[in-house]
Amino acid sequence: MAAPRFTDQLNVQIGNEFAAHNQYLACAVHYDALTMPQLASFFYGQALEERQHAMMMVQYLLDTDAAVEIPGVEAPVASFEDVVAPVALALEQEKRVTEQINDLLRIAREEHDFASEQFMQWFIKEQVEEVATMNDLLAVVTRSKDDINAIEDWVAREQGAGDADPTAPPAAGA
Repeated sequence: MAAPRFTDQLNVQIGNEFAAHNQYLACAVHYDALTMPQLASFFYGQALEERQHAMMMVQYLLDTDAAVEIPGVEAPVASFEDVVAPVALALEQEKRVTEQINDLLRIAREEHDFASEQFMQWFIKEQVEEVATMNDLLAVVTRSKDDINAIEDWVAREQGAGDADPTAPPAAGA
């Protein structure tokens, strides 16, 4: 059974992942309204990915016979001043989630909860990729903020859908 201190914080993280899902939806809608289908699609995909992360955490709690609590979340930022602002916000969000994931791993280690520590390893790797992706995207969007077509071309070329990660934890409902 997972350590109660860990499962309590993992339930909080489920809320954080759903909040990230909603924030990415708001970013996607912003780009959709600007007729930027590539960037909109990228953020719709990111939203689904964050939801999937939450459901992986739900499944882990179910698998370890721990209580699952789906917390409410605050409304996302939905109004942006330009094409750069949503990506800058996304990068800050990914950095914050990285700290949250690192804290979860730290708790698992402190509680000698080896199964939960192992579960968190995939999320550590995932956060490295997420921060790197948003760093790259922010550089491109900042550099090309006056050329929306250049941004769209880059996203279409560089941010294609990757294969499913066979090492990812199972998600509830999948």
